[in-house]
Amino acid sequence: METGKLLIAIGVLFILAGVLFLIGGKLPFLGHLPGDIHFIKGNTEFYFPVVTCILVSVVGTILLNIFFRR
Repeated sequence: METGKLLIAIGVLFILAGVLFLIGGKLPFLGHLPGDIHFIKGNTEFYFPVVTCILVSVVGTILLNIFFRR
C-alpha cells in the first residue's frame, strides 16, 4: 500500500513540475528576485538564481512534509 502512495505522490510532483514549466515563462518575478546573481561583462553572461532556488526549495520542503506526514 505504501508503494501506491509513493507512486501517486511522484505523479503529482511530475504534474506540478510540468505545470511550472508551462507557466514558468509567464511569471515575471520567477528567476528575477532580489538576490539573484547576474553578471554581464563583454560578451559573457553569468546568471545564478540563488533566491529563486531557495524559494523553490522551501516550497518543495513544505509540500513534501504535507504529503509524507505520518
